[in-house]
Amino acid sequence: MPALNVEFSDRELEDLRQIAKERGTSMKALVREAAAADIARHRALQEGAEAFRRFFAAHADEFAAAFPDDEPPAGGEGRAA
Repeated sequence: MPALNVEFSDRELEDLRQIAKERGTSMKALVREAAAADIARHRALQEGAEAFRRFFAAHADEFAAAFPDDEPPAGGEGRAA
């Protein structure tokens, strides 16, 4: 499995040691779990943003009618009619 060397300040390293000890896990496992959780969060945010874009595109006319002041000026850049 590929590896990655990560540098921490002395304070961060001590905090990681303490947290790992409190959780009864290794520092390596603690850091890996944190990174995996952030990756999962990032993917979920990307998927949510894409679902919103699809929903907005499918309902663009309804949004335009409900929020006419937010529409770009005619002839300018923005959503095509």
